[in-house]
Amino acid sequence: MPSYLLQVSYTAEAVAALIKKPQDRTEVVRKSVEKLGGSMHGLWLSFGDHDVVVLVDLPDNTAAAAVALAVAGGGACKSVKTTPLLSVDEGIAALKKAAASGYKPVGK
Repeated sequence: MPSYLLQVSYTAEAVAALIKKPQDRTEVVRKSVEKLGGSMHGLWLSFGDHDVVVLVDLPDNTAAAAVALAVAGGGACKSVKTTPLLSVDEGIAALKKAAASGYKPVGK
């Protein structure tokens, strides 16, 4: 099953609400992921550009888009970034396909 990295940034209002009433959102996210046929490896709070990082497995890109849309549509997040992840074996296979693609760079 494909893996995805979700990076989420809360709105200022959502951060204020969490400060006022701290809560663990892990199970809320897990239930949504599972309803879409996936599983969640973990959810972490983070510093920097993103407030939350989530690692999930989902059946396909449509399910991954559905999770991202549901989170973004809730209004508590100012950005939701979804990154498909490749296993090392998938990455090596992609490198081999790239070598056999016949692509010629500009100027060569």
